[in-house]
Amino acid sequence: MPDQALENEILRPLWKVHILHHAQQGPIVGHWMIEELREHGYRVSPGTLYPLLARMEKLGWLACCNPSRKKAAKEACPYRLTAAGRRALREVEARLKELTGEIRTKARS
Repeated sequence: MPDQALENEILRPLWKVHILHHAQQGPIVGHWMIEELREHGYRVSPGTLYPLLARMEKLGWLACCNPSRKKAAKEACPYRLTAAGRRALREVEARLKELTGEIRTKARS
């Protein structure tokens, strides 16, 4: 299990990449995303994830598939990836590819 500093400073921001990736594959809901992130070893709670989804929606990366469902607090709001979210994911993928290539090159030398 990673220490708290590693979790907070490096791993938690990667949640957003996972969310964008899965939203690209199809609509996601918070509860399912919590379970998916936990399967990858991330420690995530609803109190952390739902505000994150709301921020990603405010940034224009996600959109609620049925905005009228958001009004009812108990109903799940399926989120889909927007065009801006696709652009953000492509940018992250390119930078991660560059970074992992650099890490691999350094490891071989």
